[in-house]
Amino acid sequence: MDHRLLEIIACPVCKGKLIFKKKNQELICKLDRLAYPIKDSIPVLLESEARIIFMEEEF
Repeated sequence: MDHRLLEIIACPVCKGKLIFKKKNQELICKLDRLAYPIKDSIPVLLESEARIIFMEEEF
């Protein structure tokens, strides 16, 4: 994931900062506890495609 891209994209729900998690190939929004998938090197920033992060999961 390009660091420059991470600086300009935001969570589509709250407009907050996203964090890249290489292990799962996801972009994480800590505020909304949502994980957006990255498919074929393209972030899928749709709320309907996001996975909910449960309390017991680490970021």
